[in-house]
Amino acid sequence: MFPHMELAVLLELLLCLEAAVRFGVHGRQQWPVPYRRFDHRPTADSYCEALYPFCPTGDRDGRIPYMRDDDVISVFRLQTPVWEFKYGDLLGKFHIMHDAIGFSSSHTGANYTLEWYELFQLGNCTFPHLRPEAPAPFWCNQGAACFFEGIDDLHWLQNGTLEKIGEVTGSQFNDMAQWVQLDNQTGIYYETWTVRSDPSPNSTVWFESYDCSQFVHRTYRKLKELGAKLTSRSPTYYTKIYLYSGEPTYLGNDSAIFGTPALENLAADIRKFYFTFRPHQSFLDFAFSLLEAYKKIVMDKTFYLYYNFEYWHLPMKYPYMQIVYEELPLP
Repeated sequence: MFPHMELAVLLELLLCLEAAVRFGVHGRQQWPVPYRRFDHRPTADSYCEALYPFCPTGDRDGRIPYMRDDDVISVFRLQTPVWEFKYGDLLGKFHIMHDAIGFSSSHTGANYTLEWYELFQLGNCTFPHLRPEAPAPFWCNQGAACFFEGIDDLHWLQNGTLEKIGEVTGSQFNDMAQWVQLDNQTGIYYETWTVRSDPSPNSTVWFESYDCSQFVHRTYRKLKELGAKLTSRSPTYYTKIYLYSGEPTYLGNDSAIFGTPALENLAADIRKFYFTFRPHQSFLDFAFSLLEAYKKIVMDKTFYLYYNFEYWHLPMKYPYMQIVYEELPLP
């Protein structure tokens, strides 16, 4: 077989594999779209710069100390309003909450906090930057686990929740720590939105979010799998930000959309859509941007979602967007 024919066959196989992942074994699109995992965490681009440093007092790689197998580790549910350190309970009034897990060793008396959040703040994970020298929008949407010693009781109790929900052995804790490392290395990017067909309980979920509360629940499920029993004396509510749309349409990745002359109108429309949400706007620009966002989402019924490093068109439906504080029981 000639070399160029081998290349053609290889390309054909890769395209088939990509289609198999996206559409499943029966040739249908999988809903919700599976969150894509990676074999390692890439170095963040130097263009991305956090206003507040990520994990300033902890291990940036999520490394967790080893516990004695016979230790008894208390597990705590932690919740507080987003940016509580800056705005107090303001965002809590809108049920925009941040979630984490606390641990306390009976052997050493040491307390620890484990959380997963954005490397470059929420706005950068939700909307991209538009750089004049780059045709495609530029995203700073990595998220990662942070583990540090201590539990700031006042921070979690003042406007939120600090509740013991169970105990695990040191051996179970160590197994969880290994799982956190793997989860942290393969789940690298933050996703703000959950996209559904409508607000009803049995509606179709098109895309799942990947955020702090999802990490907390993945960890709870892992602890249960390892044998832990978790219980809460109060309802366990978590923040979800929903978009509502009809069945999404796959558009392509950066190179397909922004590197193809035939799709220049689509590329321009995506850039125009995200220009509305650009950072550092003046008050007047922000007012005009709100009107433009309303026109695009409500009147034109259009939202461009970036998921798995690919773009999707969402045909938006009423009520378009909601912040819901809903109960999700412990596993």
